[in-house]
This record gives sequence, structure tokens and C-alpha cells, in this order.
Amino acid sequence: MDAGRTNGPASTPAGAAAQQGARVPGGPGGGADPDAARWRGVRRMKLIATGFLLTATVVYGLAKWAESSGAGGWAGYVAAAAEAGMVGAMADWFAVTALFRRPLGLPIPHTAIIPTKKDALGASLGDFVGENFLSADVVRTRLRAVGIGSRLGRWLAEPPNADKVTEQAAAALRGLLTVLRDSDVQAVVSEAITRRAEAQEVGPGLGKMLERIVADGGHRRMVDLVCARAHDWLIEHGDSVMDAVQGGAPGWTPRFVDRKVGERVYKELLRFVTEMRDSPHHPARGAVDRFLSDFAVELQSDPDTRARVERLKKDLLARAEVQDVIESVWGSVRAMMVAAAEDERSELRMRTRASLLALGGRMATDARLQEKVDSWLEDAATYLVTTYRDEITSLISDTVAGWDADQTSRKIEAHVGRDLQFIRINGTVVGALAGLLIFAISRAFGA
Repeated sequence: MDAGRTNGPASTPAGAAAQQGARVPGGPGGGADPDAARWRGVRRMKLIATGFLLTATVVYGLAKWAESSGAGGWAGYVAAAAEAGMVGAMADWFAVTALFRRPLGLPIPHTAIIPTKKDALGASLGDFVGENFLSADVVRTRLRAVGIGSRLGRWLAEPPNADKVTEQAAAALRGLLTVLRDSDVQAVVSEAITRRAEAQEVGPGLGKMLERIVADGGHRRMVDLVCARAHDWLIEHGDSVMDAVQGGAPGWTPRFVDRKVGERVYKELLRFVTEMRDSPHHPARGAVDRFLSDFAVELQSDPDTRARVERLKKDLLARAEVQDVIESVWGSVRAMMVAAAEDERSELRMRTRASLLALGGRMATDARLQEKVDSWLEDAATYLVTTYRDEITSLISDTVAGWDADQTSRKIEAHVGRDLQFIRINGTVVGALAGLLIFAISRAFGA
């Protein structure tokens, strides 16, 4: 990048102002310039600063002419002041111009500082931000001074704000559930449930649960249901039972004997089921209790029983029907969550709102909770800035490095160029005063 080629010979004090007045730089992508108003201010101040230089030049010429014409001693003072003002104006013009381009297009060392040192400036800016804004102490101090815990608590304690947060959370939940692909989530859920079920032995857990159920008598309702259903089934399908008994009889027995035996077996079976249904203390019920109690113990302590349960579990998990049921869990959960998120009066949203209001009330009044919240936020922010400080600062330096050098220089000049022109004006005025003082002192001491 040849910074000098950008301006050429037009980089004289007057020529630079005229050139900038004729050409307003556009934005990075061309078109309308977002800094047009700033550039108008820069051009105006450049013309004013150049006017000071021209004024000093004209005054110097007139003073020298008056001095040579015998106008008197005052002409020497004016000429000295004007001469020093010109020197100060030229020097400060060179200093200001050297920031953005090469004065007069000459390859003078240490000029066009911003275009040629852009990457180094970006790296220095990144380091400055990292050291002074992204340090752990600075982050903790600033967050502690803000008092986020108490402010957030007071804000959440207001019902309209709690409603707003609840609405936004519901919208976010709906959006997330909409974006997620059911097939992907179902596969993940199925794999997670299957892997967890395969890794976890279920026998001891089932044994403990069954033991508690039997101890509490919770199984008796199931026994009642089975007995009642068996009784009803026998009433409805008596002929099927008798036919089954007759079909299993030897072929050499007479048919009427088989029929009598079938009827007898059916009546005894119906009597047994009826008595078991109607009698809470039936011996068969006690046998069921003892069987379930023994089975609960075996599930927890017998290796063979536990091994058979594990084999049964694996066989069940391998069945396609079971996998379909597991995958359908996500669909049910998703539909339930979407419906709850959309319904303003749903239990989910009402509980969320109530929880937010309660949390806000506590945070607004509980100093210990405020301190905990502040501490959590400070720890989280400190972790982020210390862990990703290099990435954040590299974002600054990399962004600056990706800018075009000429456009960067012009962008910066549009923002600070107007103020920099005061340096030229001050240089003219201060130079003139310094020149006048030096000339006066020299005259006073007879130099």
C-alpha cells in the first residue's frame, strides 16, 4: 500500500483542504457516506486552519515590506510574530497530515502512521482492552458496584415484568421445540434411555419396590381386579373351558364322562375364583402374598433370578415395539410442552410466573441471596473474560487487520480530523506569540 499515492502533490496545506472539499469519501461499500456530516466539519476546520496560515503569511509579507520602507520598529515585531506563526502552522500541519498520509506525497519516515501501522495499532488496541477492561479485578469491581442482584430482584418483583419474562421464555421454548427435528431428538432420547436401561441393573430396584408394595398391601387391589376379571371371563366363556377339558381327555373314555368331568372342573374352577374374589383372607391370597414377598427377596439377593431379569430386560429393549414406545415419548412430551407454552393460563406458565415473582421478591429483600446472585454473576463473568480474553482481543485486532488501510485512515480522520485542525490553529497562534516573545527578548538584550 502506497499511502503517498493517495494524495500526491495536492497534500499542501491549502491543496489538502481544497482536495477534501472536492471529494467526500464514501463508506466501505460505496454509496451514501454515513460520515458526510463529520467530513463537512473537517473540511470547514481545515479551511479555517489554512486561513490562519495564509493570514500569517500575508501579515509577514506586509510587515517585511513595512520594515524595509522604514515604518518603524513595530514592523520587526509583527514580522517576527508572523514568521513564527507560519513555522508553527507548517509544523503542526505536517504533524497532523503525517497521521493519515505522506505530506506532499514524499516517503518521509514515520509518516502515514495510521495506514502503515494499522495492524500494530489494532493489536495494541486489543491488548489495551484486554488489560484494562477484561481483567478479573475490573470485571468484579464493576459488577459489584452495579448490584445486579438487587436490581434484578426489584425488576422481577413487578408483575408486568414477570409476565414479560414468562412470555419471552414461552416464546423461546416454542421456538426451540419448533426448530428441533423430531427424528433427531427421538433418536437421542431412545439411545439415552436404552443406554441407561442397559447399564443399570433393574432387579434390585424392582425387588425393593415390590417389597414395599407387598408390605403396604398395594398389590391386593391388583389381585382383586384379576379375580373379578377371571370370574367374569369364566361366566362368559364357560363352554370354552368345558370344551378344552373334554378335548384333553383320553380317547377311550366315553363322551358323557368327558362332559361330566368338564362340567365338574368348570364348576370347581368357578367356585375357587369366586371364593378368592369374595374372601379377603382366602388361602390362595396368602399364597400370592408369600410368592410376591419371596420373589421380591430373590430379585434383590438371588444371582440366578437377577440374571434372568437382566436377560428379559435386554430382550424387551431389543424389540421394535419397545423402541417405538420409547421414541414416542418425545412426541408426547413435545406436544404437552408446546400446548402449555401457548396457553397463557396453563399450569406451566402460571407456575413459572409465580416462581419469578417469588424469586424477585426474595432477591429484592434478601441481602444474602443478593450476595449469592452477585457472586455467581461475578464468577461467571470472570470465567468468561479470563477464559476467552484472547479470543475477544483477537477479534479486535483481526477486525482492524481486515480493514482497508486507506478507508481506515479516512474513517478515523472523519471522526477526529475536525479536532485535530485546532492543533494547526493553536500552532499558528502559539508560534506567533512565542516568536514575538523571543524577538522582544532578543531586542531587550541587544541581540
